[in-house]
Amino acid sequence: MTSTVGGSGPCVGMLELASIVAGLETTDALSKEADIRLVTARAVSPGKYLILFTGPVEEVSSAMRRGIEVGGPFLIDQLSIPNLEPTLYELVVGQDEARKAPVVDFDAVGLIETLSVASTIRAADIASKTASLTLVRLALARGIGGKSWVAFTGEVSDVEVGVTAGAADAEAAGLLVARAVIPSPHGNLQQVLGE
Repeated sequence: MTSTVGGSGPCVGMLELASIVAGLETTDALSKEADIRLVTARAVSPGKYLILFTGPVEEVSSAMRRGIEVGGPFLIDQLSIPNLEPTLYELVVGQDEARKAPVVDFDAVGLIETLSVASTIRAADIASKTASLTLVRLALARGIGGKSWVAFTGEVSDVEVGVTAGAADAEAAGLLVARAVIPSPHGNLQQVLGE
């Protein structure tokens, strides 16, 4: 899982709603609409509901349209990525708490924190496709007030390019909380990110 990111992966769709009931109703509607594989559908703090699914591009697009139609008034954020970066996909669908890859040597660390799960995944996908990076940590909504963040490492110049590109997307949507590039991180930070 510590391979350099890049390449193309599965088509994914995600809807992030402000209501658990609307989330359950939307999950049912989009599942009936298209032949998708439901990856996760669950409540996250603070009372939001996430629906993540995958499938062929046409099916994901159809499910997204139906999900937006049904859940629209409660929609916080959304994403549809036809080829989510494969390492990021593994972190997204991994364990239920903070997702992390094994620790690697860190030349520089890039961090992006946003107000929504979808914006963090979008920022991470953009960053990883813009520069040669290794994803090391992904935390999605649970236990952090619904915010999310991603950490990756690589050469300083690549990390700077990746953070700039990923954060710009979140900032344009009004969802960026913070971003940082940390050159030559101390071993303590590397340990924290590897926990």
